[in-house]
Amino acid sequence: MSERGRDLITITARPDIVFAEGQGSWLVDEAGKRYLDLVQGWAVNSLGHSPALLAQALAAQAGRLVNPSPGFYNRPMLDLARRLVELSCFDRVFLASSGAEANEGALKLARRWGRKERGGAHEIISFEQGFHGRTLAMMSASGKPGWDRLYAPMPQGFAKARLDDIGSVERAITPASVAVMIEFVQGEAGVHVADPGFVRELRALCTERQLLLIADEVQTGIGRCGHAFAYERYDVEPDLMTLAKGIAGGAPLSALLCKERFNCFEPGDQGGTFCGNPLMAAAGLAVVNEVCRPDFLAAVRQRSEQLSRGLQAIAEDFRLPGERGLGLLRALVLPVARAEEVVEAARGLAPVGLLLNAPRPQLLRFMPALNIGAEELDEGLALLRRALRQVLG
Repeated sequence: MSERGRDLITITARPDIVFAEGQGSWLVDEAGKRYLDLVQGWAVNSLGHSPALLAQALAAQAGRLVNPSPGFYNRPMLDLARRLVELSCFDRVFLASSGAEANEGALKLARRWGRKERGGAHEIISFEQGFHGRTLAMMSASGKPGWDRLYAPMPQGFAKARLDDIGSVERAITPASVAVMIEFVQGEAGVHVADPGFVRELRALCTERQLLLIADEVQTGIGRCGHAFAYERYDVEPDLMTLAKGIAGGAPLSALLCKERFNCFEPGDQGGTFCGNPLMAAAGLAVVNEVCRPDFLAAVRQRSEQLSRGLQAIAEDFRLPGERGLGLLRALVLPVARAEEVVEAARGLAPVGLLLNAPRPQLLRFMPALNIGAEELDEGLALLRRALRQVLG
């Protein structure tokens, strides 16, 4: 057995390879083997590996100012907040470092508003199979099976409804309910896309019952679904929204956005040592400005259609159940629980490997760089066919 990683706390089973460098859609390991990466850090690397735009933004800012403390303004913080407000339906921004931190901030803001405006309402309704992060509170908010027992006792005040079932949301509402938190695409659950009619009903219900609608766009925001934000695909406006993953193209950054009427934190209620630091904010501003250009987003939609067509053709040829997704967040459903075998076979292809993700035993997930080329995508689909032949015959 390899001793690689012996100094690390065990959190996952990693393959016995070490990546040394990456460029665009490609990674290279220490042995010199190249891999076409259709995972991109779980939809983190919006512009692929080591994009010049990101490297230049980080280098330029690192030479000027890294962290004056969140107790002071800095120019990248102000400029990124202004850009996010311009692009969205929101009025205020809080910058943080991870999706879980942004989601915790959203729940804190909702409960603060519930105390001020709703007589102490505090319960959060989220959805079965949902995923909102790995802090204790976000594990309680998530609907991942078994997470309610892993670190028991868990934080309380979370109810569960079923995606696309408005009746289940209505039944979960109590006088103590303050907000509903939704992923428009449940990525970890298997790339389940919320029905547009359900989302519109949910928006109307939240308005009627004075509940905040919180959109967890940690994975779907910043171009991943072919628009700046996934809520645009549904023609609704959430009250709060969270962003992370692709917002800074691989650098650790997240954001909580809210409408002005819900801007109810008092000084000292919320913060964080690295929140809004100029180094990460400069990276985020560079990535957001690039990804949210209309021509860039149009290209994302074109690549999305190409990927969807390619996966549909593979499903037909291999007699698979099908594919689904939104934008460049897609899944291929297998007839048997052998997705991890396909992931391993794809990684082991020679001379070029392919990196895939299997969030469920019967499902492969695809999250390529938003600027992946058409030829690279075709090459990835061809490599996928080779891996499927090895495993499924």
